[in-house]
Amino acid sequence: MDDPLLKIEKVSKSFGKRIILKDITIDVRPGEILGIIGSSGTGKTTLLNTMIGFLRPEEGDVKFKRQNLISSESNAIYKSVYEAQTAFKNIYGFAAQVPSFYEKLTVRENLEYFGKLYNLSKETLQANINTLLKLMNLENSKKILGKNLSGGMERRLDIACSLIHNPQLLILDEPTADLDPILRNNIWKLIEKINSKGTTIVLSSHHLNEIETLCSRIIILQDGEVKAVGSAEELKAQFTKDQEIRIETYPGDYEKLGKKLSKKFKGKITRYEDKGNELLLLSPKPQQILNDVIKEIENEKEKVMSLRLEKTSLDQIFISLNEGKK
Repeated sequence: MDDPLLKIEKVSKSFGKRIILKDITIDVRPGEILGIIGSSGTGKTTLLNTMIGFLRPEEGDVKFKRQNLISSESNAIYKSVYEAQTAFKNIYGFAAQVPSFYEKLTVRENLEYFGKLYNLSKETLQANINTLLKLMNLENSKKILGKNLSGGMERRLDIACSLIHNPQLLILDEPTADLDPILRNNIWKLIEKINSKGTTIVLSSHHLNEIETLCSRIIILQDGEVKAVGSAEELKAQFTKDQEIRIETYPGDYEKLGKKLSKKFKGKITRYEDKGNELLLLSPKPQQILNDVIKEIENEKEKVMSLRLEKTSLDQIFISLNEGKK
């Protein structure tokens, strides 16, 4: 396995008396998409800002792998991001939740401005701009002022500005926040495309189903600590043995039906949830109760329209973890 691109070592960060991050240790591996999830206020944005050196922790360090350095000592190839900001800024790109481009500049002018901050040659800068305009589907919008862009175009331009110097590492804080489902899907596809070209990506998000699909590894933050790290399948295996029974019925009185089934199959149905368009049941051994569940539904004068079994989603794991700390 290749050496980590970034090493977060025992990082703790506080604001006044409030501890935000506690003893965080994470390696960022080359080529991966690493997702960070956690409820609001759990430290996701603070962690990202600490990773890039914008915030300095009271304890611990963040180290990056220096480029083109040959050494027999593994520790020698790493440098603290806090001690070598100039070198580190050439390795990473960062897009915050709030767009950071200039509203009075056009799309192309923004890319030119940010490119010049990295002292790129004129030839390299123009080549990178043309590549990014095409990659981000902004070729027909290059003359539009930043203030006149739609929400999805704003997000694409912001990511483009963070990629103008062709960094190894791209860090995204809630890249699809406040976007509708279609625009979110477009951004996720764009992130996959960027990653497929070799860029390592670290991102935070509240959209857990999309994180589950997109990320090779996921970090669960809880109260400023790393609760778990792993692939979606590894996290599911670690935190739950339940499977999901998803049932659509007519007329679909799911709250009443959920209560009835939960009581009838106590211990065999661990949780139910009215999802609006279907009833979600969690069960450790759904195959053993499925036929009886269907009969009970029919006894309640409900008609089964569709039924499917699925592994427990990351959403359900996250809900269970947060309920468990109350």
